Amino acid sequence: MAEPSAPSPRPGTPSGGWLGPDVIEAAGAIVWRRGPDGLEVLLIHRPRRDDWSLAKGKRDPGELLPQTAVRETVEETGLRPVLGRRLQTVQYLASGRPKWVHYWAAAHPMNGRGLASSFTPNDEVDGIEWLSLPRAYERLSYADDAMVVDDFAKWPYRTAALVIMRHASAGDKRDWDGDDLLRPLDRKGQAEALALVPLLACFDPVRIVSSPAVRCTETVAPYAAHIGAPIEVDRALTVPDLSQAYSARTSPDNPVTDVAQLLADGVPTLVCAHRENIPQLLGGACEYLGAKPPSDPSLPKAGFWVLQAGESTLAGLERYELPRRD
Repeated sequence: MAEPSAPSPRPGTPSGGWLGPDVIEAAGAIVWRRGPDGLEVLLIHRPRRDDWSLAKGKRDPGELLPQTAVRETVEETGLRPVLGRRLQTVQYLASGRPKWVHYWAAAHPMNGRGLASSFTPNDEVDGIEWLSLPRAYERLSYADDAMVVDDFAKWPYRTAALVIMRHASAGDKRDWDGDDLLRPLDRKGQAEALALVPLLACFDPVRIVSSPAVRCTETVAPYAAHIGAPIEVDRALTVPDLSQAYSARTSPDNPVTDVAQLLADGVPTLVCAHRENIPQLLGGACEYLGAKPPSDPSLPKAGFWVLQAGESTLAGLERYELPRRD
């Protein structure tokens, strides 16, 4: 087979990056599936430019980039993707302004939510097509899109997300007179728990595991209701506090053992725990996947890490926190 011809560079594409408020941020995804003859990726055709490219679009105010990637992919292809490994970020000039486009690998949904495409040709995108990688390289109009496909093709395609989350705001434990396990979310925490739902849905964890603390189960309850999944309470995720009633209880099991088992199962999972044991959980997960943990594993309340595990290897690691609302 002849080598595919190289796509053209975008006009004005520089070699370096930019910093500053003028940067346009966008996000998209390489949606892929197993076709009859092997791996296939989804490309879109835009009639206004008469080009073939990857699904992507500008970030709306208040969105985090994974939400942008999912929304734009749905709008342009009719498919709701499940985000996997983070891919290369593309930089170029758009109408004289620097533009950064962030991409994720995204498996064609196989869980029944969004399996069939509802794509309808329109003025912005008038066609979509599933193509093998060699055919995709031939069809793509821009070299930077081909570089993103190169990045996608280097790694195991399918990954499973492990989300390690710190519970949402629950006030100050010094102001709580009762059993600390029963301390609930405050109003801010309740709002955070609801705000987490669309962001977590980008990675589609289908199993939910929580510390028995009420502030943890309440943090994941809205997402559990959203996907119709039970909350599995794991006492290994409890943080012992010898100055309170925990001293009279059986010591929790080893949470590192439990998180390793979750990874071994290969089921996309959300784990909600506490500030005190987040570093232990993250470190144990990275060790199981043969990777070095981040130097700063800490999270703000309602923040979370997303580990993408592929073939018992750490294929991606990202940190997220909700936008601050003063």
